[in-house]
Amino acid sequence: MSLFDKFTRDTEESGNDFFEDDIRPLPPKPPKEPEPEPDDPGYWDRDESEWEHLKPRKSKLLLIFIAIGLLTAAAIIAFYLRFFSPYIDDAVEYGYIEHVERRGTFFQTYEGVMIPYREIHDTTRVYARDFIFSVPDAHLAKRVKELELEHKPVMVSYRRYHATLPWRGSSKIVITAIDTVDPSNILPPEFRPEYTGKQ
Repeated sequence: MSLFDKFTRDTEESGNDFFEDDIRPLPPKPPKEPEPEPDDPGYWDRDESEWEHLKPRKSKLLLIFIAIGLLTAAAIIAFYLRFFSPYIDDAVEYGYIEHVERRGTFFQTYEGVMIPYREIHDTTRVYARDFIFSVPDAHLAKRVKELELEHKPVMVSYRRYHATLPWRGSSKIVITAIDTVDPSNILPPEFRPEYTGKQ
């Protein structure tokens, strides 16, 4: 006789079903009495639960929400100052545009290099650096490209940020305006070259 047949026979003979137990529903819980308010005299006479000290007070919750709000506001302000607020604004640089090119895969911006005018004509100092900039505006980039091809000295207005953004360019310096300039008005008299060309 198999185990299954023995189990079935024992169940039929005894009349008990091992899968159905005498399950009775639990009695309903009595309704919970409302908690008295602190203004109620009975509030201070009640027995304190052993878990009462673990419940956060309303004042603590308020302080937690205020702290979270202050931290969020500080993070937003820091993010704005880091990426969107220039720490140098309306600055000016003179020189010659060396080249301008369009770069980027998802965000395409114009990146350029300018040779500062004072670095060319001040022979008392070693050449220090190029002026590397970004041009997020296509119309302004077109004007920069034209002045590059004309080989004219230019004056650029720019902003310098603490950090870069993909849609603003790969340089922290962002050009806001560009115009031609008379080189005889750029340098001090001892460094001014004789300029006979026309603008």
